[in-house]
Amino acid sequence: MKEMSKKQMADAVSRHRNGDGNPLGANSEIARKLKQYYDELVSDRVPDRFAQLLSQLEQAEPAQKKD
Repeated sequence: MKEMSKKQMADAVSRHRNGDGNPLGANSEIARKLKQYYDELVSDRVPDRFAQLLSQLEQAEPAQKKD
């Protein structure tokens, strides 16, 4: 790996603190797409059947703890 001089490191830190530099560098596009994909998944509606199964599981857990 290429070593950075103290000045290069200080410049990079300064750019990052000021918001001028991209902290992800070449990976920023990948990170942006992953975040977009994650946001879409999180905002999707939970199917009714899955919600019913979760509800049944929640009801069954207290019964198991009492045993």
